[in-house]
Amino acid sequence: MLLAFAAPPAGDLVLIDFAAGAPAWRAINDGVMGGRSHGEMIVEDGRAVFRGSLSLENSGGFASVRSRPERRDLSGFSGLRLRVRGDGRTYRLRLRTDDRLDGVSYQVEFATRAGRWIEIVVPFTAFEPVFRGRPVPGHPALDPSRIRTIGLLIADGVPGPFRLEVAWVAGESPGG
Repeated sequence: MLLAFAAPPAGDLVLIDFAAGAPAWRAINDGVMGGRSHGEMIVEDGRAVFRGSLSLENSGGFASVRSRPERRDLSGFSGLRLRVRGDGRTYRLRLRTDDRLDGVSYQVEFATRAGRWIEIVVPFTAFEPVFRGRPVPGHPALDPSRIRTIGLLIADGVPGPFRLEVAWVAGESPGG
């Protein structure tokens, strides 16, 4: 079990360590447009758990959570590193550079391995601008000095329960 909470490499900056608890995350699910999916983030046994159920009814199909807005200047880092244990489904890591509920976010997909702790490393250059899940061609690239919120989303088109555990989120040091 020690591996589940292994610390990020030296030089990385821990942004969120769920073993130390975490402020409440806001859930934004497809109910905002009539869907029936449900998702929430809780802290359980020193790790965050993004859990719920995805429904494709009523044109739904997504569940998401995001952190409270907080200014994060990560310009000295090359990307993000997360330690996660999933259910074999594909999730999206999302970043926002403003405080608005609706607007452009930057996202990247990552796959999980059912029941296994893995580290996901994502360079900032891999994040693509999207608005309501659709690409925004010509929009400026992610500016790591302006990150305000970190979020998770599932929209893989597979109805049913989902569960993603997160031990920590860190800024990856260059060359990390």
